[in-house]
Amino acid sequence: MVDGFGRAIGDLRLSVTDRCNLRCAYCIPDETPVFQPREELLTFEELERVTALFVAAGVSKIRLTGGEPLLRRDISELVRGIAAIEGVKDLAMTTNGIFLGGALADLRAAGLHRLNISLDTLRPERFRLLTRRSGLEKVIDAIRLARDADMGTVKVNVVPLRGFNDDEIVAFGQFAREERVVVRFIEFMPLEAGELWSRDLLVPGAEIRATLNAWQPLVPLDPTHDAETAERFRFVDGAGEIGIIAPVTRAFCGACNRARITADGKLRTCLFSLHEIDLKTPLRAGAEDRDLLELIGSAWAAKEEGHLINSKDFVRPARTMSAIGG
Repeated sequence: MVDGFGRAIGDLRLSVTDRCNLRCAYCIPDETPVFQPREELLTFEELERVTALFVAAGVSKIRLTGGEPLLRRDISELVRGIAAIEGVKDLAMTTNGIFLGGALADLRAAGLHRLNISLDTLRPERFRLLTRRSGLEKVIDAIRLARDADMGTVKVNVVPLRGFNDDEIVAFGQFAREERVVVRFIEFMPLEAGELWSRDLLVPGAEIRATLNAWQPLVPLDPTHDAETAERFRFVDGAGEIGIIAPVTRAFCGACNRARITADGKLRTCLFSLHEIDLKTPLRAGAEDRDLLELIGSAWAAKEEGHLINSKDFVRPARTMSAIGG
């Protein structure tokens, strides 16, 4: 499938739940958020069928997201089912890492290829302030377990916030070097429930690069594929790699090949889209594969050229990141 701007579909972000065990200030700041009723979430069988349809349409990379995907009971069974679909070349998961230690062996055995682990501070007191929970040690232990589990390169996702953790950019650079993981800095995006976002809190990608480069010189790396979202760098002495994802100040919409399925079965062709296409209703009404593929194809053909964050016409999506799936 190719959209109106010549972008072929290739990547599917599949949210398995909107629930999360943390209450991060930039995502779910409310202690008692309203989550989708469990019966509204796609079943594993429905998630596998939807994935197979997207693979038939050209997708080869799948990422399981949330919320926190490890809150979904028996998630390794879903991993096993998706890994068995012919044409799936890359199956990854984004997690906050709290429950990863006890699940890693099953996930690896089921066929999960790679992990992204979210961690925004290396200081215990800040971790509790940001997430309203304890658990920093569990996350760091999970990063090390994943690194040593022969599951490809472990990526650690960091969202710098001005005046909160932007003084840890160098510390995360050192973390990448010492722990032999890829640290990826992601610009703060306007998708949080508390509407905290402002440009005053945004730490631009160029500033992150300059801060690291002043500490240890960086060498740019070639992209691994055309739709790669991160600018990749290694340190000049070869010890450690970092990535910078700058969707606000350096939008990469022109090469975007990603579709998203929310946990309740809505198709989104852009993270910031104001429109969703309902796949769950026809799925549960007995629609045949060709009808669902036609629905997916028409949605992809109408994919937006790009987001409008830097335009006066930007409208914040009603759904937050945890409800959409990252």
